[in-house]
Order: sequence, then C-alpha cells, then structure tokens
Amino acid sequence: MTRLKAIGASRAIWAEPLAQLKRMQHWVIAVEHILDGSWGQANASVSNATVGQRLDAWREQMASQLVDGTLSELEQTCLTQLLHVLSNLRPHLVQCYDREGFPRTNNEMERSIRALKTRYRRISGRKNWNSYILRYGRSVAYFDWWEQVGARQAQLSEQAAHFDRVQWRQRRHEASVVQSEQLKRFRFQHKRGTYLISLEERWVHAATTHPLP
Repeated sequence: MTRLKAIGASRAIWAEPLAQLKRMQHWVIAVEHILDGSWGQANASVSNATVGQRLDAWREQMASQLVDGTLSELEQTCLTQLLHVLSNLRPHLVQCYDREGFPRTNNEMERSIRALKTRYRRISGRKNWNSYILRYGRSVAYFDWWEQVGARQAQLSEQAAHFDRVQWRQRRHEASVVQSEQLKRFRFQHKRGTYLISLEERWVHAATTHPLP
C-alpha cells in the first residue's frame, strides 16, 4: 500500500505539467485547423479573406487570455511566443487559398526531394548527392517524374515528336545556364580558393594582347 501511494504521489506531481502541455498542444492544433481549411467544406468558403479573419479572431481570443490571469507563467511565455511568431508570419500564411491547386505547405516537395535522395543512395551507396545534382541539374527531378508512371514515357515521346527545334534549343540553353550558375555557386562556397585561381587564370588569358603584325 505504501508503494502504491508513492507511485500515485509521483504521478500527481506530473498531472499539472501534463495538463499544461495538452493545453499548449491544443493551441497548435487549433491554428492548424484554421489554416488547413477543412472547416470550409461544410459551412463557409475557403479564401485568403476568410482564413485571415478566423486566424485574427483566434489570435485576439488567445491574447485576451494573457491578461485574465488564467494561465500559468510557462503558458504565458509559450503563448506569447506563439502569438509573436504568428504575427510575424501573418502576411505569408494566408496567401495560398485564392489560387486553386496551390499547395499550402512544401511538405510534398520535401517528400519528393527525400525520395530522390533515397533512390540515389540506393543506387550509388553515397550519402552526399551534391555531385549528382551538379552533374545533371534539374534533369534529376524531370527523369524521376517521368519514370514514376509508365504512360508518361509514351507521353514524352509523343510531345518530343512535335516539339519545335528552336524552342528545344532555347529550353536546353536555359537549363544549361541555370545548371552553370548552380555549379558556380557551389564552387564559390565550397572550393573558393580553387575557383578564384581559375578565374584569375581565365582573366589573364583573356586580357593578354598580341602585337599587331
């Protein structure tokens, strides 16, 4: 009995901190519910204006709790930080709802990048894929997208058959320029000494003048 009482007493010590964590978790879930737009399927349309109104109303409601004395010191600190972050990000959080099909977060893009990295590591056995990206550039993502569904290969062949050669050269040049800029930034950031020496050598070679005959 004494041991059971000790266990119950130790659990009672964590009861209030656990309740605080649950309340703070509810704040984050409430914000996510406002931003995900799931409430608009039944009773209202989802737009930048409606989401912004709901978010501002929730922020005002929570700000009132900071002064009514119902929150603990820890909850006041955490809520103040949460409201501060939401106030700073407010102009950017409600800009995606008026455009249909526009993603609210970049989670899908991050998962795609992670899948690309995973496939490369399985093929090459390397953890770092910088050389892979620098060599093939955006073609890595294009190839992976076309390979996900077999029908896309036939679609690519069909589109390539009717592609204008001038446009093809233009697109190829644009891709080459982008990849070249990416390679220059990588060399400047990670191999700055070697890159600057190569620039100096190229400049000396280009600035060398030969006397006229």
